[in-house]
Amino acid sequence: QQQVTSNKQRATSNKQPMTNDKQQATNMVVGICTIVLRIPGNTSLKGKRSVVKRVVTRLQNTFNASVAEVGANDTCQRAEIGIAFVGNDRRWINSRLDKILNFVESMQVAEIIDSDMEIISL
Repeated sequence: QQQVTSNKQRATSNKQPMTNDKQQATNMVVGICTIVLRIPGNTSLKGKRSVVKRVVTRLQNTFNASVAEVGANDTCQRAEIGIAFVGNDRRWINSRLDKILNFVESMQVAEIIDSDMEIISL
């Protein structure tokens, strides 16, 4: 029991205080995107679920992004998909989000009727 306590004390005492030095500070960049899709000719939630699942799975596998359906859950011909990336390079995040929009459009399973992209530096 004493050994566990001393290990905890050692772990907490080794923590370095955060500094404002630009060389040691790391920038975290979060990129988020919302895509609104129109699924023409769809008349059931089951059909919508099939299209959304296909898009979400392809995006996750191709881009290693966090992807989920985030809105319009009760509408058969409309879907809202949210995508998020975390990294340290703003240009890379912006590029990936642009590529995702082009990729979804090239899938031709649904029409993109709206998209919103935001990049936040923390």
